[in-house]
Amino acid sequence: MAKEDKKPIILVVDDVPENIDLLSGVLRPLYKVKAALNGERALKIANSEPRPDLILLDVMMPEIDGHEVCRQLKNNSATAKIPIIFITAKNQDEDEKLGLELGAVDYITKPISPPIVLARVHTQLALYDQNRYLESIVEQRTEQLQQTRLEIIRRLGRAAEFKDNETGLHVIRMSHYSRLMAEALDRGKEWTDLIFNASPMHDIGKIGIPDNVLLKPGKLDDDEWHIMRTHPQLGASIIGDHDNELMRMSKEIALSHHEKWDGSGYPNGLKGEEIPLSGRIVAVADVFDALTTERPYKKAWAVSDAVKFIDENSGIHFDPDLVLLFHEVMPEILDIKEQYGESTYESE
Repeated sequence: MAKEDKKPIILVVDDVPENIDLLSGVLRPLYKVKAALNGERALKIANSEPRPDLILLDVMMPEIDGHEVCRQLKNNSATAKIPIIFITAKNQDEDEKLGLELGAVDYITKPISPPIVLARVHTQLALYDQNRYLESIVEQRTEQLQQTRLEIIRRLGRAAEFKDNETGLHVIRMSHYSRLMAEALDRGKEWTDLIFNASPMHDIGKIGIPDNVLLKPGKLDDDEWHIMRTHPQLGASIIGDHDNELMRMSKEIALSHHEKWDGSGYPNGLKGEEIPLSGRIVAVADVFDALTTERPYKKAWAVSDAVKFIDENSGIHFDPDLVLLFHEVMPEILDIKEQYGESTYESE
Protein backbone atom coordinates (compact mmCIF):
# COMPACT_ATOMS: atom_id res chain seq x y z
CA MET A 1 0.00 0.00 0.00
CA ALA A 2 2.82 2.42 0.86
CA LYS A 3 4.46 1.75 -2.50
CA GLU A 4 1.16 2.46 -4.31
CA ASP A 5 0.78 5.78 -2.48
CA LYS A 6 4.17 6.92 -3.77
CA LYS A 7 3.14 6.49 -7.39
CA PRO A 8 2.51 9.73 -9.32
CA ILE A 9 -1.18 10.55 -9.59
CA ILE A 10 -2.63 10.98 -13.08
CA LEU A 11 -6.08 12.52 -13.50
CA VAL A 12 -7.83 11.35 -16.68
CA VAL A 13 -10.72 13.54 -17.82
CA ASP A 14 -13.06 12.39 -20.61
CA ASP A 15 -16.84 12.31 -20.99
CA VAL A 16 -16.68 8.86 -22.66
CA PRO A 17 -16.22 6.06 -20.09
CA GLU A 18 -14.60 3.76 -22.68
CA ASN A 19 -11.86 6.34 -23.31
CA ILE A 20 -11.18 6.56 -19.58
CA ASP A 21 -11.00 2.76 -19.35
CA LEU A 22 -8.53 2.67 -22.24
CA LEU A 23 -6.20 5.32 -20.79
CA SER A 24 -6.49 3.88 -17.29
CA GLY A 25 -5.49 0.45 -18.57
CA VAL A 26 -2.38 1.95 -20.17
CA LEU A 27 -1.38 4.00 -17.12
CA ARG A 28 -2.30 1.87 -14.09
CA PRO A 29 0.75 -0.42 -14.13
CA LEU A 30 2.96 2.63 -13.48
CA TYR A 31 0.71 5.30 -11.99
CA LYS A 32 -2.16 5.89 -9.63
CA VAL A 33 -5.11 6.92 -11.81
CA LYS A 34 -8.07 9.14 -10.92
CA ALA A 35 -10.90 9.76 -13.37
CA ALA A 36 -13.53 12.41 -14.08
CA LEU A 37 -16.36 12.24 -16.61
CA ASN A 38 -16.86 16.02 -16.81
CA GLY A 39 -15.05 19.31 -16.29
CA GLU A 40 -16.73 20.17 -13.02
CA ARG A 41 -15.66 16.89 -11.42
CA ALA A 42 -12.16 17.34 -12.82
CA LEU A 43 -11.82 20.74 -11.16
CA LYS A 44 -12.96 19.32 -7.81
CA ILE A 45 -10.44 16.47 -7.96
CA ALA A 46 -7.63 18.81 -9.03
CA ASN A 47 -8.36 21.06 -6.06
CA SER A 48 -8.43 18.21 -3.55
CA GLU A 49 -5.50 16.69 -1.69
CA PRO A 50 -3.48 14.89 -2.79
CA ARG A 51 -3.48 16.85 -6.04
CA PRO A 52 -2.72 15.09 -9.31
CA ASP A 53 0.82 15.24 -10.63
CA LEU A 54 -0.42 15.39 -14.24
CA ILE A 55 -3.77 15.74 -16.04
CA LEU A 56 -4.80 14.07 -19.29
CA LEU A 57 -7.65 16.28 -20.46
CA ASP A 58 -10.19 15.72 -23.23
CA VAL A 59 -11.16 18.87 -25.15
CA MET A 60 -14.67 18.08 -26.41
CA MET A 61 -16.90 17.77 -23.33
CA PRO A 62 -20.40 19.09 -22.61
CA GLU A 63 -21.01 22.12 -20.35
CA ILE A 64 -17.38 22.80 -19.37
CA ASP A 65 -15.02 21.83 -22.17
CA GLY A 66 -11.34 21.00 -21.78
CA HIS A 67 -10.16 24.45 -22.76
CA GLU A 68 -12.25 26.07 -20.03
CA VAL A 69 -11.08 23.50 -17.48
CA CYS A 70 -7.51 24.33 -18.44
CA ARG A 71 -8.17 28.07 -18.08
CA GLN A 72 -9.59 27.65 -14.59
CA LEU A 73 -6.76 25.39 -13.47
CA LYS A 74 -4.11 27.81 -14.73
CA ASN A 75 -5.85 30.76 -13.08
CA ASN A 76 -5.76 29.02 -9.70
CA SER A 77 -2.40 29.32 -7.94
CA ALA A 78 -2.97 25.95 -6.22
CA THR A 79 -3.27 24.08 -9.53
CA ALA A 80 -1.52 26.35 -12.03
CA LYS A 81 1.68 24.34 -12.14
CA ILE A 82 0.12 20.92 -12.71
CA PRO A 83 1.11 19.83 -16.24
CA ILE A 84 -1.84 19.28 -18.61
CA ILE A 85 -1.75 17.13 -21.75
CA PHE A 86 -4.75 17.50 -24.03
CA ILE A 87 -6.12 14.25 -25.48
CA THR A 88 -8.52 14.87 -28.35
CA ALA A 89 -9.75 13.81 -31.75
CA LYS A 90 -9.11 17.35 -32.97
CA ASN A 91 -5.86 17.68 -34.85
CA GLN A 92 -6.06 21.12 -36.44
CA ASP A 93 -3.06 23.38 -35.91
CA GLU A 94 -5.25 26.13 -34.43
CA ASP A 95 -6.63 23.71 -31.83
CA GLU A 96 -3.14 22.69 -30.76
CA LYS A 97 -2.04 26.33 -30.71
CA LEU A 98 -4.96 27.30 -28.47
CA GLY A 99 -4.27 24.44 -26.06
CA LEU A 100 -0.62 25.40 -25.71
CA GLU A 101 -1.50 29.08 -25.29
CA LEU A 102 -3.80 28.13 -22.43
CA GLY A 103 -0.88 26.47 -20.65
CA ALA A 104 -0.97 22.84 -21.73
CA VAL A 105 2.43 21.18 -22.04
CA ASP A 106 1.55 18.70 -24.79
CA TYR A 107 -1.17 17.57 -27.17
CA ILE A 108 -1.99 13.94 -28.10
CA THR A 109 -4.54 13.04 -30.75
CA LYS A 110 -6.99 10.16 -30.74
CA PRO A 111 -6.92 7.29 -31.38
CA ILE A 112 -4.14 7.09 -28.84
CA SER A 113 -0.97 5.06 -29.14
CA PRO A 114 -0.15 3.53 -25.72
CA PRO A 115 3.64 3.82 -26.18
CA ILE A 116 3.29 7.50 -27.13
CA VAL A 117 1.02 8.19 -24.16
CA LEU A 118 3.45 6.54 -21.75
CA ALA A 119 6.43 8.34 -23.27
CA ARG A 120 4.76 11.76 -23.15
CA VAL A 121 3.51 11.24 -19.59
CA HIS A 122 6.93 10.05 -18.42
CA THR A 123 8.65 13.06 -19.99
CA GLN A 124 6.26 15.62 -18.53
CA LEU A 125 6.36 14.05 -15.06
CA ALA A 126 10.16 14.09 -15.15
CA LEU A 127 10.13 17.78 -16.10
CA TYR A 128 7.54 18.53 -13.40
CA ASP A 129 9.63 16.74 -10.76
CA GLN A 130 12.72 18.63 -11.87
CA ASN A 131 10.89 21.97 -11.71
CA ARG A 132 9.54 21.22 -8.26
CA TYR A 133 13.01 20.28 -7.07
CA LEU A 134 14.52 23.48 -8.45
CA GLU A 135 11.71 25.53 -6.91
CA SER A 136 12.34 23.92 -3.53
CA ILE A 137 16.03 24.83 -3.76
CA VAL A 138 15.14 28.41 -4.65
CA GLU A 139 12.63 28.57 -1.78
CA GLN A 140 15.23 27.26 0.68
CA ARG A 141 17.82 29.77 -0.45
CA THR A 142 15.26 32.58 -0.44
CA GLU A 143 14.27 31.64 3.11
CA GLN A 144 17.92 31.59 4.16
CA LEU A 145 18.43 35.01 2.62
CA GLN A 146 15.31 36.34 4.30
CA GLN A 147 16.41 35.02 7.68
CA THR A 148 19.85 36.57 7.21
CA ARG A 149 18.24 39.88 6.27
CA LEU A 150 15.97 39.74 9.33
CA GLU A 151 18.88 39.04 11.62
CA ILE A 152 20.85 41.95 10.16
CA ILE A 153 17.86 44.26 10.66
CA ARG A 154 17.42 43.16 14.26
CA ARG A 155 21.11 43.54 15.04
CA LEU A 156 21.33 46.96 13.42
CA GLY A 157 18.27 48.03 15.36
CA ARG A 158 19.85 46.89 18.58
CA ALA A 159 23.13 48.56 17.64
CA ALA A 160 21.28 51.87 17.45
CA GLU A 161 19.56 51.27 20.79
CA PHE A 162 22.81 50.37 22.55
CA LYS A 163 23.81 53.99 22.11
CA ASP A 164 21.09 55.21 24.46
CA ASN A 165 19.73 52.01 26.03
CA GLU A 166 22.04 49.57 27.74
CA THR A 167 20.28 46.39 26.69
CA GLY A 168 18.63 47.17 23.37
CA LEU A 169 15.42 45.51 24.62
CA HIS A 170 13.49 48.59 23.52
CA VAL A 171 13.50 47.38 19.92
CA ILE A 172 12.21 43.97 20.98
CA ARG A 173 9.37 45.35 23.06
CA MET A 174 8.24 48.05 20.65
CA SER A 175 8.35 45.65 17.68
CA HIS A 176 6.01 43.31 19.58
CA TYR A 177 3.75 46.23 20.52
CA SER A 178 3.67 47.22 16.85
CA ARG A 179 2.86 43.64 15.85
CA LEU A 180 -0.06 43.47 18.28
CA MET A 181 -1.57 46.66 16.90
CA ALA A 182 -1.02 45.53 13.30
CA GLU A 183 -2.74 42.21 14.07
CA ALA A 184 -5.70 44.11 15.51
CA LEU A 185 -6.04 45.94 12.17
CA ASP A 186 -6.46 42.54 10.49
CA ARG A 187 -4.61 43.46 7.30
CA GLY A 188 -3.14 39.99 6.85
CA LYS A 189 -0.22 38.05 8.26
CA GLU A 190 2.24 39.14 5.58
CA TRP A 191 1.76 42.83 6.31
CA THR A 192 1.78 42.24 10.06
CA ASP A 193 5.06 40.35 9.77
CA LEU A 194 6.54 43.23 7.77
CA ILE A 195 5.65 45.67 10.56
CA PHE A 196 7.07 43.34 13.20
CA ASN A 197 10.32 42.69 11.38
CA ALA A 198 10.91 46.22 10.06
CA SER A 199 10.08 48.21 13.20
CA PRO A 200 13.40 47.44 14.96
CA MET A 201 15.08 49.69 12.37
CA HIS A 202 13.01 52.74 13.35
CA ASP A 203 15.89 54.50 15.13
CA ILE A 204 18.81 53.22 13.07
CA GLY A 205 19.62 56.85 12.26
CA LYS A 206 20.71 57.37 15.88
CA ILE A 207 23.97 55.71 14.90
CA GLY A 208 24.80 59.01 13.21
CA ILE A 209 23.93 61.22 16.21
CA PRO A 210 26.94 62.31 18.35
CA ASP A 211 27.01 60.79 21.83
CA ASN A 212 27.17 64.20 23.51
CA VAL A 213 23.72 64.89 22.05
CA LEU A 214 22.17 61.44 22.23
CA LEU A 215 23.32 60.70 25.78
CA LYS A 216 22.91 64.17 27.25
CA PRO A 217 21.20 63.73 30.66
CA GLY A 218 19.40 67.06 30.53
CA LYS A 219 17.22 68.83 28.01
CA LEU A 220 18.63 69.49 24.56
CA ASP A 221 19.24 73.09 23.47
CA ASP A 222 18.00 74.29 20.08
CA ASP A 223 21.17 73.33 18.21
CA GLU A 224 21.27 69.88 19.81
CA TRP A 225 17.59 69.35 19.12
CA HIS A 226 18.16 70.24 15.48
CA ILE A 227 20.85 67.55 15.32
CA MET A 228 18.61 64.99 17.04
CA ARG A 229 15.81 65.65 14.58
CA THR A 230 18.02 64.55 11.70
CA HIS A 231 17.99 60.90 12.73
CA PRO A 232 14.94 59.91 10.61
CA GLN A 233 16.66 61.13 7.43
CA LEU A 234 19.89 59.52 8.55
CA GLY A 235 18.04 56.25 9.08
CA ALA A 236 16.41 56.40 5.67
CA SER A 237 19.80 57.10 4.12
CA ILE A 238 21.44 54.19 5.95
CA ILE A 239 18.74 51.77 4.78
CA GLY A 240 18.68 53.11 1.23
CA ASP A 241 16.39 52.23 -1.66
CA HIS A 242 15.49 48.59 -2.24
CA ASP A 243 12.97 46.50 -4.16
CA ASN A 244 12.61 44.21 -1.16
CA GLU A 245 9.36 44.87 0.76
CA LEU A 246 11.00 44.43 4.15
CA MET A 247 13.69 46.99 3.41
CA ARG A 248 11.14 49.42 1.94
CA MET A 249 9.02 49.09 5.07
CA SER A 250 12.08 49.62 7.26
CA LYS A 251 12.91 52.85 5.45
CA GLU A 252 9.29 54.01 5.60
CA ILE A 253 9.17 53.48 9.36
CA ALA A 254 12.57 55.06 10.00
CA LEU A 255 11.52 58.17 8.08
CA SER A 256 7.97 58.58 9.38
CA HIS A 257 7.77 57.41 12.99
CA HIS A 258 8.27 60.93 14.39
CA GLU A 259 5.56 62.50 12.25
CA LYS A 260 2.48 63.62 14.20
CA TRP A 261 -1.20 63.34 13.39
CA ASP A 262 -1.69 67.14 13.54
CA GLY A 263 1.25 67.83 11.21
CA SER A 264 3.62 69.16 13.87
CA GLY A 265 6.06 66.24 13.67
CA TYR A 266 9.29 65.80 11.75
CA PRO A 267 11.09 65.51 9.37
CA ASN A 268 8.42 66.32 6.75
CA GLY A 269 5.50 67.69 8.73
CA LEU A 270 3.11 65.07 7.39
CA LYS A 271 -0.46 65.20 8.66
CA GLY A 272 -3.13 62.58 9.32
CA GLU A 273 -3.24 59.79 6.79
CA GLU A 274 -0.39 61.37 4.84
CA ILE A 275 1.73 59.58 7.42
CA PRO A 276 2.26 55.94 6.41
CA LEU A 277 0.21 53.57 8.55
CA SER A 278 3.38 51.74 9.56
CA GLY A 279 4.85 54.99 10.93
CA ARG A 280 1.65 55.79 12.83
CA ILE A 281 1.67 52.35 14.48
CA VAL A 282 5.33 52.54 15.45
CA ALA A 283 4.82 56.07 16.82
CA VAL A 284 2.41 54.74 19.47
CA ALA A 285 4.54 51.69 20.28
CA ASP A 286 7.79 53.67 20.40
CA VAL A 287 6.48 56.45 22.65
CA PHE A 288 4.77 54.07 25.06
CA ASP A 289 7.94 52.05 25.53
CA ALA A 290 10.14 55.15 25.74
CA LEU A 291 7.92 56.63 28.44
CA THR A 292 7.80 53.46 30.53
CA THR A 293 11.55 52.84 30.33
CA GLU A 294 14.34 54.65 32.19
CA ARG A 295 16.57 56.72 29.92
CA PRO A 296 19.69 58.81 30.63
CA TYR A 297 17.55 61.94 30.71
CA LYS A 298 14.50 60.65 32.65
CA LYS A 299 13.01 58.11 35.01
CA ALA A 300 10.54 55.48 33.82
CA TRP A 301 6.91 56.54 33.89
CA ALA A 302 4.16 54.43 35.41
CA VAL A 303 2.10 52.59 32.80
CA SER A 304 -1.03 54.50 33.80
CA ASP A 305 0.74 57.84 33.26
CA ALA A 306 2.06 56.72 29.87
CA VAL A 307 -1.41 55.58 28.79
CA LYS A 308 -2.87 58.89 29.95
CA PHE A 309 -0.27 60.77 27.89
CA ILE A 310 -1.13 58.78 24.77
CA ASP A 311 -4.86 59.37 25.34
CA GLU A 312 -4.30 63.10 25.80
CA ASN A 313 -2.34 63.21 22.54
CA SER A 314 -4.89 61.24 20.51
CA GLY A 315 -5.61 63.34 17.45
CA ILE A 316 -2.58 65.51 18.16
CA HIS A 317 0.44 63.21 18.09
CA PHE A 318 -1.27 59.89 17.49
CA ASP A 319 -3.86 58.47 15.08
CA PRO A 320 -7.09 58.32 17.17
CA ASP A 321 -8.12 54.97 15.68
CA LEU A 322 -4.77 53.46 16.60
CA VAL A 323 -5.07 54.76 20.15
CA LEU A 324 -8.31 52.78 20.44
CA LEU A 325 -6.52 49.69 19.11
CA PHE A 326 -3.72 50.34 21.59
CA HIS A 327 -6.25 50.03 24.42
CA GLU A 328 -7.71 46.85 22.91
CA VAL A 329 -4.36 45.06 22.97
CA MET A 330 -3.16 46.54 26.27
CA PRO A 331 -3.31 43.20 28.14
CA GLU A 332 -0.99 41.63 25.57
CA ILE A 333 1.25 44.72 25.60
CA LEU A 334 1.67 44.43 29.36
CA ASP A 335 2.56 40.74 28.97
CA ILE A 336 5.29 41.68 26.49
CA LYS A 337 6.51 44.47 28.77
CA GLU A 338 6.91 41.98 31.61
CA GLN A 339 8.44 39.26 29.43
CA TYR A 340 11.08 41.59 28.00
CA GLY A 341 11.60 43.85 31.00
CA GLU A 342 15.07 45.30 31.54
CA SER A 343 15.65 42.97 34.49
CA THR A 344 15.11 39.91 32.24
CA TYR A 345 17.96 40.82 29.92
CA GLU A 346 20.78 38.37 29.42
CA SER A 347 23.72 39.10 27.17
CA GLU A 348 23.57 37.28 23.82
